Amino acid sequence: MTYASTPPHVLCQDLFKIYKIADLEVVALRGLDFIVDSGEVVAIVGASGSGKSTLLNILAGYDSPSAGAVQVGGQDLLRMSSKQVEQYRQRQVGFVWQQTSRNLFPYLSTLDNVSLPMMLIEMDAAERRARAVDLLEMMGLERRAEHTPEKLSGGEQQRVAIAIALANHPSLLLADEPTGELDDETAAEILDLFGVVNRELGTTVVIVTHDPDIAYKVGRVVMIRDGKMSTEIRRRITFQRISGVAEQDQELEEFVLVDGSGRVQIPRDILDSLNITGRARAGIEDGKATLAPDE
Repeated sequence: MTYASTPPHVLCQDLFKIYKIADLEVVALRGLDFIVDSGEVVAIVGASGSGKSTLLNILAGYDSPSAGAVQVGGQDLLRMSSKQVEQYRQRQVGFVWQQTSRNLFPYLSTLDNVSLPMMLIEMDAAERRARAVDLLEMMGLERRAEHTPEKLSGGEQQRVAIAIALANHPSLLLADEPTGELDDETAAEILDLFGVVNRELGTTVVIVTHDPDIAYKVGRVVMIRDGKMSTEIRRRITFQRISGVAEQDQELEEFVLVDGSGRVQIPRDILDSLNITGRARAGIEDGKATLAPDE
């Protein structure tokens, strides 16, 4: 994998994460590499158990890898003290969960929910209120400021959740299936809002999703399989923003990913067509890499 000349905002190298459950070891990440440029919007897609949520939790500072390196905004998350990690979560990263109940306090108003994270960084009351009002206006919720969550629709609750995640001016916004519990129309509106956030605030956005059309809505989609990045889908025409509408007239390009150790996951359909099972012969012909079954 090659790296850009300017430092990326997110840099993960050879990440491993092993969970021990009783006498069993579960490997969630297996030498994963992942790069996101500053101001970019990237979607991560993969089957359940592929490591998507584990990666987001590590980037959010909620979990640590068993091995490897991870940097966000030039900060080495593995060299941080517990206090520094706490400050990182408060100021540098915002997180939106799929379940709206995890994002909101049910007994607080919309305005108070958005204001609450700012109390953790000792922002004065006037500044907290002004910031919260601005964010609610961006989310189209200025008329719902005094409503508690049960008086809001699911889409409105998720809009509040995004505002909360942005309260302390994070440079990185992470979203774990933010549209998973919403109907198609409302989900499209939420994705459009992520586009507004990216465009107006310059926030780097990473979204985990099962949306089958996500490749037509963002500039780059990375597929994760068995704890490693396997393939990447990009627009043939440069596209940075995110949209709730699938622009299916756009041509897509798909690439396999080669990590820093030279590992690559060959798509199963290619292996099957070549009748490759356990071993293969790799070589170079006319300047191109070749792969053939071991005969």
